[in-house]
Amino acid sequence: MRAVTTSGPGGPEVLGWGEVPDPVPGPGEVLVDVVAAAVNRADLLQRAGRYPPPPGASEILGLECSGVVSEVGEGVSGWALGDEVCALLSGGGYAERVAVPAGQLLPRSAGVELATAAALPEVTCTVWSNVFLLAGLRRGEAFLVHGGSSGIGTMAVQLAARAGARVFTTAGTPAKLDVCRELGAEVTINYRDEDFVERVRAETDGAGVDVVLDNMGAAYLARNVEVLATGGRLVCIGMQGGTRAELDLGALMRKRASVHATTLRSRPATGPGGKAEIVAAVRHDVWPDVERGVVRPIVDRRLPMSRAAEAHRVVEASEHVGKVLLLAEA
Repeated sequence: MRAVTTSGPGGPEVLGWGEVPDPVPGPGEVLVDVVAAAVNRADLLQRAGRYPPPPGASEILGLECSGVVSEVGEGVSGWALGDEVCALLSGGGYAERVAVPAGQLLPRSAGVELATAAALPEVTCTVWSNVFLLAGLRRGEAFLVHGGSSGIGTMAVQLAARAGARVFTTAGTPAKLDVCRELGAEVTINYRDEDFVERVRAETDGAGVDVVLDNMGAAYLARNVEVLATGGRLVCIGMQGGTRAELDLGALMRKRASVHATTLRSRPATGPGGKAEIVAAVRHDVWPDVERGVVRPIVDRRLPMSRAAEAHRVVEASEHVGKVLLLAEA
């Protein structure tokens, strides 16, 4: 089969398009003929040599895809040849075919075109597992997500607004903030010319927000703690702003607040807290609203898979809103 290849760690120029061995589904896995894959910032880190795949995962980039089931491995039930699906992956999505544990499949939702469905698995599983299962966001609480126009951000805004939370978000341009408002954000903050801590305090009469979803890491740690309300929960899911920072435990303790740092990719396929458990929760709690169009994938652009380097440049430059998709070649 053909797949996006890498000539070594580096910039987008190391990405190519060539022949690689076909994957073989093992027990409990299915083979999916890929229609589309979505680009995530984790892919950029892996390409640069800073985020190796977990043991046993494909070296090929790609943490989510959509496509058609073409082979069913031993012991798999509930899926059949020809099923249209999208999948949460540990790797391998930038290819014509990928082997997927059956527990990480989701059916294509009615009303969502098959290629577009590739934009759903990573964002829905990340947001649901972190904002709702871990941080326990509830109706009436205040929620802040950084980078509200990103793939994660656009889904977090929608799901938090659907849950009855008051949604705050940051983004870098007026156009991106407009999208966030359209998706349900009440308070939008341009991080280039506003201090989000000051704005949140002004909008909440000094109380702060109950849950923060952060992709910046070290650069925002102190200010994220500062913006938390009493009993607040900060969830860090990214390291775009570095990995090391000083944590003021006194400030955290005075607020009786908590800080969580999590990843999705390295979780086990099965067992408590594993990917299958998260996917099942998303199918039960989120998929019905995707079916009804209440929650929808936001896609910025679609490029052929052989132009993966161009897609990476777009994401690195933050030129996109929502997801960038890579389409299978004819």
